[in-house]
Amino acid sequence: MEVAIGVLRSITPFSSLSEAVLEELAPQTYLKAFPKGTYVFRQGTPTLHALFIVVEGLAEVTVTNSRGKESVVSFRHPHDFFGETVVLTDEEYPGSVRARKDLTCLVMPREVFERLMYHHPEVSRFFSRVLLSRMRSLYQEIVADQAPDFVRAESALFRRRAAEIMSTPVVTCRRSEPVHHVAQIMVEKNIGSVVVVDQTGHPVGLVTERDLVARLADPAQGWPAHLTAEAVMQRKLVQVPAGAYLYEVLVQVIKHGCKHLTVTENEFLVGIISVADLARARSTGTLWFAHRIETQPTLEGLRETSHEVDGFLHALIREKTPVRDILAIVSELHDAFTRRVIQLCEAEVEQTHGPKPSDYCWIAMGSAGRREQTIRTDQDNAIIYADPEEDTGTAAAEYFLHLGTMISKALTECGFRECRFGVMPSNREWCRSLGEWREHLVQLLMRAEPEDIRKLTILLDFRPVYGDFDLARSLWQTAFTTFEQLPSAVLDLAADSKTQMRVPLNLFGAFITEKSGPHKNQINLKSAACTHIVNTVRVFALKHRISATPTLERLRLLVEGEVIPPDDAEFIEAAYEALLMFRIRENLKKLDRGEEPDNYVNPHTLSKREQEILRDALSVITRLQNLIVSRFGESLRLYPT
Repeated sequence: MEVAIGVLRSITPFSSLSEAVLEELAPQTYLKAFPKGTYVFRQGTPTLHALFIVVEGLAEVTVTNSRGKESVVSFRHPHDFFGETVVLTDEEYPGSVRARKDLTCLVMPREVFERLMYHHPEVSRFFSRVLLSRMRSLYQEIVADQAPDFVRAESALFRRRAAEIMSTPVVTCRRSEPVHHVAQIMVEKNIGSVVVVDQTGHPVGLVTERDLVARLADPAQGWPAHLTAEAVMQRKLVQVPAGAYLYEVLVQVIKHGCKHLTVTENEFLVGIISVADLARARSTGTLWFAHRIETQPTLEGLRETSHEVDGFLHALIREKTPVRDILAIVSELHDAFTRRVIQLCEAEVEQTHGPKPSDYCWIAMGSAGRREQTIRTDQDNAIIYADPEEDTGTAAAEYFLHLGTMISKALTECGFRECRFGVMPSNREWCRSLGEWREHLVQLLMRAEPEDIRKLTILLDFRPVYGDFDLARSLWQTAFTTFEQLPSAVLDLAADSKTQMRVPLNLFGAFITEKSGPHKNQINLKSAACTHIVNTVRVFALKHRISATPTLERLRLLVEGEVIPPDDAEFIEAAYEALLMFRIRENLKKLDRGEEPDNYVNPHTLSKREQEILRDALSVITRLQNLIVSRFGESLRLYPT
């Protein structure tokens, strides 16, 4: 008993328990010895329903792959534990544990462990984080274990960092520096740009050769002797941290259309990167792809370019790019593509119908609105146009409906399927003036019929992509004000989110799949899991006036606002990233086979490790249910389940 107390006292989280609890706990455990070379348990065998704590010796954790090769993946030293992954389930062990040296373990049976977690929340929280860590490590294995025939990206994008290619030291000047002095600096140092800094050395602008040439070429302004750097500088600077990977730098180049980026470290200016620097870093293919989108003169040319995004997505998966970065890069490419389609259609409509009658904003909704679209899926778009004068309302509506129809048709021809529910601005319902949108949104929230809820779950992920972004911001303010004035609207969305949740796992942790039809023995990862995460996080975001639409960004802001506990948020984040990776991977495989990507996966065809991570990710639905009930519990009792 003294040995057990001594071991438990020195191990987190048991060290936080009182002496009285340890004295009660110790007799319920027992010591067990394993000679060198023997297995404590083997991969694929049923759980022993026990937690093992190393007292003496050394244990090695091994994993056997589908080809039968056994590899050592980690070790357990004295005061480490193992077996925690399946101690509370009836699942098989995802790996083996073998005694590397003579091994003595303190064994804690399942029922003892369960009681301990029930009565001591700090122990429960600790092991929740352990399971979270396991899910993330398995996720990394899945990402790393891709088929060898995936398209490879230019490795520099994913392995090199901004600090490796930036120009340093940075040549700077003050705001008051005469422009002709700045030009002399460029000539003397053979550079194409100079960063303008304030008195503290903080960058406030950029002067490039192009800025100087543009000024000289304007006869109305000329180049007076007193002209300063501040008068000609670009005031919008795009910054990246020195540790950013080149693909992260690339996202900023595509997003902002900039030719230069400043590099900072601890808020200090340390370097500058130009598009030429990226080209020399062998990322020219990707840059050229983005450039081709932005400068494509015809819709026919865009159609030919659109399929290259899928190949780029393959490359991102193969290079083990984190899911959130995959979403960022592909979303920026899709946005650039959509903007170019709109510009070309605008020009064509202007020739036949004249200039647009007012400003407008093209908004993306659904997965595109959340920046979570990867493969080209159904269109979920709308148009908000500025309120016209009363006598021009009909003409404005007809103009933008015609423009929306042209853009939607062009996107369809480029591989973005028509929405089967008609969520496109070729449909009058999704092409409205700002005033009409405000009225429509309030009506949807007040009625809250099932069809209204469905439309709201699409609409309330909207973000501006092109045009006058203030129109979109105004509509968000209407949404927030309505939620504050109509608390039942939040409850309607929360109730719908809660009642739709069904964990696709039975009491024994087995997958619940479709029983018949074309998807027999499969799970729809989108509707069975991802949608629940998206809907729950959206409800909390709307309640707390968060207009950011990406699910992970909403989650981060909710944690910062102390709305969702960090432990819950971290688990939800890891689960969501894992589920998205499964979806991306399985959908790409289907595209390669010429099949329609549909978000379905047969869990029984996955490896044991992949099944483990999928189970853990699906179990997040229980946490979502608890979050909804804990926040809206009493009110939700009024709603049928």
